Amino acid sequence: MSSVRVMRGIVGWGTYLPHRRLDRTEIARFVGQGGGKGTRTVASYDEDPTTMAVEAARRTPGLGDTDLLMFATSFPAYADKTNANAVHAALRLAAGTVAIDLGQSTRSAMGGILMAARSSGTVLVAAADIRTGLAGSTEESAGGDAGAAMVIGDDSPTSPVLAEITATASATEEFVDRWRTPGERRTKVWDERFAELTYGRLGQQAWAAALTSAGSSPTDIDVVAVCAPTARIGSSLAVRLGAMRVLDDMATTVGNCGAAQPALLLAALLEQAEPGQTVALVSLADGADVVVMRATDVIASHRPSRTVAAQASAGAPISYAKFLSWRGSLEVEPPRRPEPARVSATAAARSNDWKFGFVASRDRETGQVFMPPQRVSADGARTDAMDDQPMADAIGTVATFTIDRVAFSPSPPIVFAVVDFDGGGRLPIEVCDCDADEVAIGMRVELTFRRLSMQDGIPNYFWKARPVRG
Repeated sequence: MSSVRVMRGIVGWGTYLPHRRLDRTEIARFVGQGGGKGTRTVASYDEDPTTMAVEAARRTPGLGDTDLLMFATSFPAYADKTNANAVHAALRLAAGTVAIDLGQSTRSAMGGILMAARSSGTVLVAAADIRTGLAGSTEESAGGDAGAAMVIGDDSPTSPVLAEITATASATEEFVDRWRTPGERRTKVWDERFAELTYGRLGQQAWAAALTSAGSSPTDIDVVAVCAPTARIGSSLAVRLGAMRVLDDMATTVGNCGAAQPALLLAALLEQAEPGQTVALVSLADGADVVVMRATDVIASHRPSRTVAAQASAGAPISYAKFLSWRGSLEVEPPRRPEPARVSATAAARSNDWKFGFVASRDRETGQVFMPPQRVSADGARTDAMDDQPMADAIGTVATFTIDRVAFSPSPPIVFAVVDFDGGGRLPIEVCDCDADEVAIGMRVELTFRRLSMQDGIPNYFWKARPVRG
């Protein structure tokens, strides 16, 4: 009896680019060196790889039956503790879903995609990174901040495969290209010419193996995306691959986003792929990895509303001085008020659904929504007669707001608003991703997962509101 072949591949993806953009020309004017042309994405002071991975995954369809969550970043918020657990909690995945970290390297996300392609079940690979370096360095100007998520699974009526993975190949070799000791923020690099030669050889080796496995020639590949440590290394390899078209690596608009870069470029590749096309991703990081895919007939009807291109062309500027302050490279005196207290682990555990999932409660009899959730009805007549009311995807309207220049914040002032949510619920909440003079009564806002503070090495995660744009 012959077995039926099950098609496996990408069933959904989502991406997140932060709101702020740094004009690279500002760098040289400030420190007298570095910079360059174009812009790079900048994560806000209240964002980290965990929050950006959550934002990317929230925009990804097909999460309902996730069996395994793998989180990749080179700058995790925690050592020892699993960072993927916070992503799991914010996404409200099932308790039986395994959540693991993939390790602190730029190859980790690509490793997760390869493992998901060769495994079974539904796997979510969430990747995010914040890239920085010394003031005026190439690492600082060429870097970028982003989050990207891929759901890989078997074809089904409810979660059809959008891009079938037809072949994978890798080439690994130990050599010193770039490195950073644990706890350091600065990444050091070796000679780029040496890295270019090594990556060129490994990339061609993996490319040839993947094409042989797929039964294809270079001219059969309609579009290829090349992810490399630098634009020079990437373009050098791209001209040798012989593919029909090479995707823009967004080096001048987004920058290189470390561990998130392969998933981000893969998303951009899939958003442009037409049904029936054969596309490929080549990733160079401590070796070379290649994934060859065929876009299925349903890919055109499942494209995300927030594409990589749309996000890259949006955003608002940030000054270089503010960028340095957010990165901790330039210490600016904060408001003279006490800093927030450390998070209580026991109190946080009692309110996980509210703190991470933003789940309110709704009175079964009256329909009133309580934020935060309550056990007792407004009239005191009923206890525990409530249903869970998920609010993370709710849209709201600013009823009133205040600009607080005195409360402690790493980036004052703080904008607090009272938000009325569609369908019920009212909450005083901090507003982010906008300047103070942008906020207005009647402004529409959506929710975003952020870091409120960091004390004693514990990030305090919760939700904020941001303007609905576009």
